[in-house]
Amino acid sequence: MTSVPKPTVLMEPMNVPPRLLMGPGPSNMRSEVQEATSKSLLGHLHPEFVKIMDDVRLGIQYLFQTNNKLTFAVSGTGHAGMECALVNLLERGEKILVVQNGIWGARATSLAKRMGVDTFVLEIENGKAASLGEFEKAVKEYKPDVVFICHGESSTGVMHPLDGYGNICHQNNALFLVDTVASIGGAPFYSDNLNVDCVYSATQKVLNAPPGLAPISFSDRAVDKIKNRKTPVASFYFDALELGNYWGCFGEVRRYHHTGMISMVYALREALAKLVEEGIDESVNRHKVNAQLFYKELKAIGLEPFVTDEVLRLPCLTTVKIPEKVTGAAVVGCMMNEGIEIAGGLGATFGKVWRIGTFGMNSNEVNIRKTVVQLEKCINRNKV
Repeated sequence: MTSVPKPTVLMEPMNVPPRLLMGPGPSNMRSEVQEATSKSLLGHLHPEFVKIMDDVRLGIQYLFQTNNKLTFAVSGTGHAGMECALVNLLERGEKILVVQNGIWGARATSLAKRMGVDTFVLEIENGKAASLGEFEKAVKEYKPDVVFICHGESSTGVMHPLDGYGNICHQNNALFLVDTVASIGGAPFYSDNLNVDCVYSATQKVLNAPPGLAPISFSDRAVDKIKNRKTPVASFYFDALELGNYWGCFGEVRRYHHTGMISMVYALREALAKLVEEGIDESVNRHKVNAQLFYKELKAIGLEPFVTDEVLRLPCLTTVKIPEKVTGAAVVGCMMNEGIEIAGGLGATFGKVWRIGTFGMNSNEVNIRKTVVQLEKCINRNKV
């Protein structure tokens, strides 16, 4: 007989209220993407699903602007992309240099240390970016095997420059690893032109798809390093060469690796199709134009971005300074009660900023103005 009683709460309907998601992610899902998730399941090696996977690979190559063969989507959130990248590119005793200007650099540092990798940190003030000069100095000093930069630091709202950084890595025999979880599709990124060796992202921000997959791509240089490892990749689930076979990256007969995220792959294909329809450059420009509108509207109600250098601001996620005599958390709660999600700071910015995302289809004049109007009302209600 059963000893654990039935959880009767499961007999009640779920409470999923409609909400405008203007936080740091996830963003609202496109109706076409939502419809795609409801399509009939296929087997993870059925020819029809394999064709969908092939379509997705082409879409990810377009998204990252790369011709890398080893391009696919990891079954997992954006964090799975980070773990996949690090466990494949690094072995115990090797060296990584992390440019740390927010929580995601700190997270990469933590993971590398857990792996037994010698970890060096170029620590940058929150809201700032590493200059090319100080970056080159650190690379030459530490002689890392891999260098990590977060392109869109969602805890601070910084879009880190990338031009020239990959060249410095290659001149010093290091692989260049870039996190684009919060930036891809909303900020300029051209992987091959930037000499990026590994880039990963996520589906729930600019792509307006559910969380659950992490697009990732490895350069030929990165693949060579993986193939010449002294030890096997510690994780079978994240082994990039095994995953590359399952995704058909090398033209080999596909082997079973794991049960793919069928419905999430459907969703990603539809999300990538919408990006292709608009165009990657057009998407980036739309986010840039709407960011300018957002800054203007914020200024009109007496608010200012946390990132002072406009060149370094992430166009699809803005960190806003919390004014004096205003309870930041109360404003977040007020906005939520009015059906709009924004978020507080994360890590070092906790209690100092609000994080407001204008990802993908949410980057439009109507949503921006609606959010700012409600934000002003909530601030006025929650002054100390």
